[in-house]
Amino acid sequence: MANQDKINELIEKRAKAKLGGGEKRIDSQHSKGKLTARERIDILLDEDSFEEFDMFVTHRTKSFGLDKQVYLSDGVITGHGTIDGRIVYVFSQDFTVFGGSLSETYALKICKIMDMAMKIGVPVIGLNDSGGARIQEGVRSLAGYAEIFQRNIMASGVIPQISSILGPCAGGAVYSPALTDFTIMTDQTSYMFVTGPKVVKSVTGEVVTTEELGGAQIHSTKSGVSHFLAENDEENLLLVRKLMSYLPSNNLEDPPSIKCSDPIDRLDDILNDIIPENPNQPYDIVDVISVITDNGEFTEVHRNYARNITVGFARFNGHPVGIVANQPKYFAGVLDCEASRKAARFVRFCDAFNIPIVTLVDVPGFLPGTGQEYAGIILHGAKLLFAYGEATVPKVTITLRKSYGGAHDVMSCKQLRGDLNYAWPTAEIAVMGAKGAVEVLEGSNIRKIEDANEKQEYIEKKEDEYNTKFANPYVAAKYGFIDDVIEPRNTRFRIVRALELLSNKKEVNPPKKHSNIPL
Repeated sequence: MANQDKINELIEKRAKAKLGGGEKRIDSQHSKGKLTARERIDILLDEDSFEEFDMFVTHRTKSFGLDKQVYLSDGVITGHGTIDGRIVYVFSQDFTVFGGSLSETYALKICKIMDMAMKIGVPVIGLNDSGGARIQEGVRSLAGYAEIFQRNIMASGVIPQISSILGPCAGGAVYSPALTDFTIMTDQTSYMFVTGPKVVKSVTGEVVTTEELGGAQIHSTKSGVSHFLAENDEENLLLVRKLMSYLPSNNLEDPPSIKCSDPIDRLDDILNDIIPENPNQPYDIVDVISVITDNGEFTEVHRNYARNITVGFARFNGHPVGIVANQPKYFAGVLDCEASRKAARFVRFCDAFNIPIVTLVDVPGFLPGTGQEYAGIILHGAKLLFAYGEATVPKVTITLRKSYGGAHDVMSCKQLRGDLNYAWPTAEIAVMGAKGAVEVLEGSNIRKIEDANEKQEYIEKKEDEYNTKFANPYVAAKYGFIDDVIEPRNTRFRIVRALELLSNKKEVNPPKKHSNIPL
């Protein structure tokens, strides 16, 4: 019987640990429209795959009366399980225990699974719902955060790291998600900021609500901190699962492929007419993407941020790719500071994890003006330039319409080691558009013409001459900067063939400690 008593004690302790902060606090969590830490793990992972570590860990603090408040697991659930049969490590912060606040032992639990994930070479997924540092533990709590940050940094580019924000994430806590690859926030129930509304008011006098300062909408549209916006906890967690389907387990693996039922050689006649005759008329680049990818699927990243460029994951013949595409529907697809930074980060992620990059180009140039220059468009544009030039994964570029000036170079041109560069017959590749070019080239002649009608006729004639010469892909093709001019309806087939050709590509950068990307 003695053995059975010990087994019963184990069963009781497990049951107690699974209650977290107790039924009352679990009900409070549910009343806010939020799931508990364990319910979230159940949705995220394959059924019955979760194996928990450190369930019996407790904090070690005796001051401030904490010795009388001891909870098994200490506010974070850690362990491993599978997503679609693939191993992942996960930590899930439990808001029902001390508001999910981080203690020294709590941090050590997270560090343990991060260390294990690095040894094994599998992703780490963090489910964040925490009030921040546990004030009663003082500097030990801050040290715990720094231990986590250091592991985030060492794991960067080695294993995928995904942060799901399902409640508060404030102060020092925000920097772990910021160091990871993707952050997913939940509308109305999650928020992130370095300093809260009360501190903001006391320091600057600015009155702002929690939602206005660091809500999911703000970080998905204005700051770019959040890559995805979910409506509720369940959608947030299902987005993590979907994202994982495109990613390898580590930087030494290829991304997971699936069987493709979508014919690789289907002809998409709609593409032959998708570019408007008027070069200033917009169209939606997502319409192009959804036609050429497997089954029209496209998982867009940063959908609501810097919308003049579109990035995300898709598949061609069952193989994951990253897509970067100018979006003519917003600001004519012009490159600005935010779009450049958004695309550069995505390109670097894809390169780190062996995901080929398909670039669709329709860019009139960089956004002019003092606002952009003062904000550092030179540095931000250089980020994208650097990212493409540094990337060694297969790179396929299709120029659909405009590709002007420095923006042409930045968008994965041949000289930035673009592997295969194609163009549609509608492509316009030149230093600048006809209007600006004629003003530069013919300015002195135009000024000599006094009659307004004659002047206008002369300008139009010269613009037509310029368009005839440069508003086509054949000049670039003549020099080999474009490998082929393709019929738009064949785009899917040509991309699939290009990626197959490049599947064993080997390209190595010079030995170095690390590059000095213009940050």
